[in-house]
Amino acid sequence: MINHKILEGISEQIGQLFEQTRQSSAESERQQQLHALLQGAFNRMDLVTREEFDAQSAVLARSRAKLEQLQSEIERLELQLNQAGG
Repeated sequence: MINHKILEGISEQIGQLFEQTRQSSAESERQQQLHALLQGAFNRMDLVTREEFDAQSAVLARSRAKLEQLQSEIERLELQLNQAGG
């Protein structure tokens, strides 16, 4: 979940940046400042890259498949135990 205080801070800083750049029309400087502002905000948000997300999704899928396999094995063994003891 995105922290709303961070978003409010970003919005305020962008507004200030546009107000400052309205006074000085240096396009390159404005782009550099905006890039730095957004980069700082993204760093504070604890985001992950797409590659990291995909890697963790793959690990989760393998873990889920293994868990389902183990659950089936437990059910099979419990059935054998009940049939042998019953």
